[in-house]
Amino acid sequence: MGTLLQQTVNALSLGGVYALLALGLATVFSIVRLINFAHGEVMTIAGYGIWWALLLALPAPVAILAGVAVAVGAALAMERIAFRPMRGADVTTLLITSFAVSEIIKVLFQNGISARPVPIVLPAWLTSTIDLGAVRIGMISVVSIAAVVLALGAMALLLRRTPLGLAMRAAAEDFAVVRLMGIKANHVVALAFAISGALAGIAAVLWVAQRGSVDPLMGATPVLKAFIATVLGGLGSLGGAVLGGFVVGAVEVFLQGFLPEAALPYREAISLSIIIGLLVLRPDGLWPAANVSRS
Repeated sequence: MGTLLQQTVNALSLGGVYALLALGLATVFSIVRLINFAHGEVMTIAGYGIWWALLLALPAPVAILAGVAVAVGAALAMERIAFRPMRGADVTTLLITSFAVSEIIKVLFQNGISARPVPIVLPAWLTSTIDLGAVRIGMISVVSIAAVVLALGAMALLLRRTPLGLAMRAAAEDFAVVRLMGIKANHVVALAFAISGALAGIAAVLWVAQRGSVDPLMGATPVLKAFIATVLGGLGSLGGAVLGGFVVGAVEVFLQGFLPEAALPYREAISLSIIIGLLVLRPDGLWPAANVSRS
């Protein structure tokens, strides 16, 4: 029972990171129909922002806020420089653009800083543990779960209680009609990218706290898992992205914890097989978007 509880906490912690990234991907996709694979690099930029702020001897809380702020700025810069000129292009062109941005940023970090991981020392209390009987829960896991809950709650309030949030929800349903109503498209799209940047920044803080380092490829695997989560939840569905993130995290953690040792090398293949099986049962995703259309 203790092992099951321990793995459940780990699954919530890892799934929360995937949920944050998936929600950022889904927010942008729901409005401009773009799967931004450079989203992982926004996460990496946040990690380097934290590293640089700590090098300047800034307090850890300030460094963390600086990392999130840098991620928001990077997402807005991507939208303005790379994606806004491509507005209205076909899906393939947008996808190629996002891959190009991703590769350019990786090369800049590899050549400008280092291809190797650079260490990040965060407060010691983050590495402490809480003992609950036979279960030992890492403080990082507790902080991760709390941060995910707060971020998702803030996102829900923004979308439901603010004019720009309502405009985003309307744009996700029918962007063309929203523009005809006089709402400035650039403001809505920029807000979507800013939100995705903030979510990637928070995910970066949690990821860096667990790894203790940052490298140019840090965001590659998490954004791939987040994309899988987005598809599993229902492409374009914000709630589905969150659900998909937690499901992917749970599958990954429970397979790692309970598979026989001989089967562990095949964990990724088994994980993907389970996800494919879920998609066979639910082709539109676990929580499809309201405006999903099937051909």
